[in-house]
Formats: sequence, structure tokens, C-alpha cells
Amino acid sequence: MSAGRDKGAERVTGEQILDEFRDAGALLEGHFILSSGLRSPVFLQKMRIFEDPVRTARVCGALGDAIREAFGEVDLVVSPAIGGIIPGYETARALGCKAVFVEREEGEFQLRRGFEIPTGARLVMVEDIVTTGLSSRECIAAIRKFPGTLLGAACIVDRSNGKADIGVPLVSLLKLDVPAYPADQLPPELAAIPAIKPGSRVPA
Repeated sequence: MSAGRDKGAERVTGEQILDEFRDAGALLEGHFILSSGLRSPVFLQKMRIFEDPVRTARVCGALGDAIREAFGEVDLVVSPAIGGIIPGYETARALGCKAVFVEREEGEFQLRRGFEIPTGARLVMVEDIVTTGLSSRECIAAIRKFPGTLLGAACIVDRSNGKADIGVPLVSLLKLDVPAYPADQLPPELAAIPAIKPGSRVPA
């Protein structure tokens, strides 16, 4: 798999990315409470990817290739904390640009720590996994307060299978059509399994 610097390398397939999750033990099955509050029989534990620097560089290098192919050269990657920090940083490394992140202050994403988005900077918002697109939309809203040129967004996995509308073009390495249900609308086979919440963000 490309590390994001070999322009002659073939673009990776979604199946190869899914294999990365399988090999890392990051593709889980059961009854999971997603960060959105929805329930799903499948959970992608992306931190099992990110605990391995070599695997992370491989996956994010491929994402960098996809971003360059879709948007051209990029000056800055912006990601939402906490989950987007590692993939944002590694994707920026592959692109040869800087990485910053937004974090919540009084409930809203803000650019802090002296980070800046320069006027005219070509930037891309990078996420790990998009499900409903809520955190992506919130991150994009924070980015739009600054004068840079937002080219679009990118993620490793689009769990919405292209259905999430985040307001800008979204590039992903893998699209999945994984069902997600409100807690009061579970199918019987899922309701019969105890629910666990493996993610980091408390559901709204």
C-alpha cells in the first residue's frame, strides 16, 4: 500500500482498507452504541489502527493520495479532536503540509492553541470515520470562520455509504453500508444482545 509519496503507485481498494481493520482486530461485531447515539451490529475500533504507527502511516498515506487526486495540492489539514488528530497529522505528513485541529470550547468546535488558517490557504478537513456527518459539519462550520479555501473533506471510512451530507465534497478510502438504528427501533436479533459503548464521545 502506498505511503502517500509514490505518485506511480496504484490507488488502494476499499477491500484493502477493510483488510487493514480486520488484521488490526478493529472490525468488531455485536451490539454497539455509536458516538451518534445510534445502535449498530458493527463497530470500527479505529484506535486499533492508530496504535500501530506503521499501519497508520500506510492507511493515511493512501488517504493523502486520494486527497491529492481529488483536490490537488493542499497547504493545511484541519481535523476535529480527539479522533481526527492522529489521522489528520499522518495524512498531512503524507501530503507534505501542516496539520491543526479544532476542539470543543463551550460546546462548539474552536481553533485554539495559537493555530491559524492563513488567508488563501488550500485546506482539507480530515476525519477518521463519518457516520452521520455531525462532527464533520461542526468542524467545517468552525473552519468557515477563517479566510482559507476549503477544498473538501476526507475520511478513512464513510459508514454512511455516501449518504451523509456534510456540505462539501467527501473523499473516502472505504464506503460501508452498515445499518444503524435508533435505540427504540432495534431489530429483535440486535435487541437480544447487550449493548456496549466502545467509542470515546458520549452520545448526544
